[in-house]
Amino acid sequence: MSPAGAPGRRAAVLGHPIGHSLSPVLHRAAYAALGLDDWRYDAVDVTEESLPAHLAGLGPEWAGLSLTMPLKTSVLGLLDHVEPLAEVVGAVNTVLLQHGPRLAVGANTDVHGVVAALREGLARTAEPAGPVRTAVVLGAGATAASTLAALAQLGCSTPSVHVRSMARAGATMRAAHRMGVDPRFITLEPLARTLEAMARADVVVSTLPPHAADPIAAALSERKDGTGEPGVLLDCAYDPRPTALGAAWAAAGGAVVGGERMLLHQATEQVRLMTGLPAPVEAMERALEHALRT
Repeated sequence: MSPAGAPGRRAAVLGHPIGHSLSPVLHRAAYAALGLDDWRYDAVDVTEESLPAHLAGLGPEWAGLSLTMPLKTSVLGLLDHVEPLAEVVGAVNTVLLQHGPRLAVGANTDVHGVVAALREGLARTAEPAGPVRTAVVLGAGATAASTLAALAQLGCSTPSVHVRSMARAGATMRAAHRMGVDPRFITLEPLARTLEAMARADVVVSTLPPHAADPIAAALSERKDGTGEPGVLLDCAYDPRPTALGAAWAAAGGAVVGGERMLLHQATEQVRLMTGLPAPVEAMERALEHALRT
């Protein structure tokens, strides 16, 4: 039973497309471990156009929603309240639904996921203590904005953000301004410049879609100039596992954190917020690893 004793509690991940999502694996494993036998978690294909009607149609049995692209920004104007972190980042990946009266609250657990995943990688380096001094972010979407907030928490407020198109980086630039951080936005091309920045960074976070970083990986594999051992890479993509970028980074001697670790940690925070109970991290981790192997 749920903590409040209300039967038939529901939650879901929304997005388009949604068939690839591993959120149901994580949340269902959490419910089973917590004994929440009457809780249900689904994946629902919802577009930006259909999102307003979908939210309006949710009944009192709904506890919360996980959001993936392209809904993390389009949901902002549909909520009754947005928590400060999500508001400053400009992206919501979690909606908490309260009833009596009905209230939809937006939150962001992606920042928590990035921080926790990077700390895992930093713990494997020769000098894990202390703040992150230099960082590179690849990409400029909603996950990149969350990454800027995460890096600020870890001590780096001046990362370089390498983007495929400056014209599409406006939302992340505005988010950086709201956060009070001062990243440098530059284009991914030429790749030699991006590789040079990556080689000097304590931390690199790729928020690019699956395979979009493959040209960077190929260039990294061909690089023979002995620039030294790279730092920590978090590749938010996790299909295939390892990604081409992750494999090239590991071959160069760097520490690699797979995107599934960010996925796990953001989901544990969602479970805590939606159920009011501490997330069963080990059970969720086992379920995720099993799903990724099959």
